[in-house]
Amino acid sequence: MITRVTVFLAAATLAAAAAAVELTGAQRSAIEDRIKPVGEICLQGDSSCGGAAVAAASGPRSGEDVYNGACMACHTTGAGGAPVLGDVAAWADRIAKGTAALHDAGVNGVPGTGMIAKGGCMNCSDDEIYAAVDYMVENSQ
Repeated sequence: MITRVTVFLAAATLAAAAAAVELTGAQRSAIEDRIKPVGEICLQGDSSCGGAAVAAASGPRSGEDVYNGACMACHTTGAGGAPVLGDVAAWADRIAKGTAALHDAGVNGVPGTGMIAKGGCMNCSDDEIYAAVDYMVENSQ
């Protein structure tokens, strides 16, 4: 008799466990909603994200674009002794050295100061740096 009760309890336990695993479509959907990722990361050109691929910019960036993307952090605050855009007095001696010297400083940096090569814009071409320097000079005379 004890064997029959044990077998019956084991069968009832297995049946209850099997019933617990069987979920309705609504239950499965609710669980999936609770555990889905918060967001997605899409890389440029990745077509699996559902949107149209973003075309990469063609041609060189303008001096203003380079300035706004790389130079302005220091040249609007004066960080590291950088001359502030529009400060005529701070730029006067630098401008007097000539365009070639300013372009060289923009591309190669200025040792002993906070000015690093290309202002840290390592994906900028030399011509884009020249354009950014020219933009700053034009707006600081």
